[in-house]
Amino acid sequence: MIIAEFDTAIRLGAGCIFLLLAWLMLIHRQRLGLPSHLFAPLAVCVAGFVVGNTPLSAFQPMGLLGNFAHAVSGFTVIFLWWFSLSCFDSRFRLKGGVLVVGLAWAAIAATDRGLFGDVLANAGLSHGLVLLGFAIVGHLIWRLLDERQGDLIQQRHYARTLVAVLLGGMLLIDLAADALFGFDWRPLAFSMTQNAMILLFGLWLAGRLVTIQADVLTFGVAEGAARLGSADALGNRHPDEALHRRLSVLIERDRVHLDPELTFAQFVVLMGAPERNVRTLINQQMGYDHFRAFLNHHRVVEACRLLEERDNEAKLITIALDSGFASLASFNRAFRAIRGCTPTEYRTAAHQPVARGPRAAKAGF
Repeated sequence: MIIAEFDTAIRLGAGCIFLLLAWLMLIHRQRLGLPSHLFAPLAVCVAGFVVGNTPLSAFQPMGLLGNFAHAVSGFTVIFLWWFSLSCFDSRFRLKGGVLVVGLAWAAIAATDRGLFGDVLANAGLSHGLVLLGFAIVGHLIWRLLDERQGDLIQQRHYARTLVAVLLGGMLLIDLAADALFGFDWRPLAFSMTQNAMILLFGLWLAGRLVTIQADVLTFGVAEGAARLGSADALGNRHPDEALHRRLSVLIERDRVHLDPELTFAQFVVLMGAPERNVRTLINQQMGYDHFRAFLNHHRVVEACRLLEERDNEAKLITIALDSGFASLASFNRAFRAIRGCTPTEYRTAAHQPVARGPRAAKAGF
């Protein structure tokens, strides 16, 4: 009985902290962006999951609350997937394959939980969700680790491995348990471990998000000292001129960005400096959050030059490859994202003859 009550406290604590964080994020949604919008439904789903995640029927929610918790818990995986991707990729948008797969999961989960009637509720659709779940978790782990090397934000660079191992591992274990032992297999020790891990994750996230204003308890006394410390820190910050010069040589003279196989590790070797210093230079001093974004900027600059110099008969794939892109699709995506138009539109505008005024036309220019 004591263990069951302890588990209930863990479940209620985890649910409450996720809902509280969702409320705080929505208050600051303009500053936090897409992750805050995705965390709100995720928090509701997680709360629904932990509230009902116990094999003891006496401690499960009943009635309308129980039905609601059971229904929303089925959508936890897709919102966790979308939320994680949005945190680690500032360019992430809900479109394309991730949206289609997520909607497919939602439709299957809703049907399996009887939201569209009881006819298909017991048709074995949960087995399809397990297979789709393995694909989603595999995609998440692959995206986190595949883009880790080029991630220029130091904290996010290290967090990729942590999230892939802990979060991905927890999801894989849960899916494997469903596949091996069935969906009704939920021993108390297993469910308590899940609930405790969710609570710990919520506490860790709260520690990252919630900040303390040092001057609140001292009525502004600490504010002046903090400002002075910040001013001193800014005054003592000097950019590494040697790194800037080396970067200019690699881009302007050696034109290393035109190599489509160039990796961040290779670039660090060419820079001849510690990896941490190169990350700081490109991220904090130049404003790029990923090495790919840095390369794409310079490649698009080269593509614009080629589009202006070469005639309209030049193939776009040739210009893409000569600019350092590995494919026409990646060239088009990067060009539109940076220039706000397609390469064809840019070339058409660049090759339009300049309109001559009446006086110039009369003079024969």
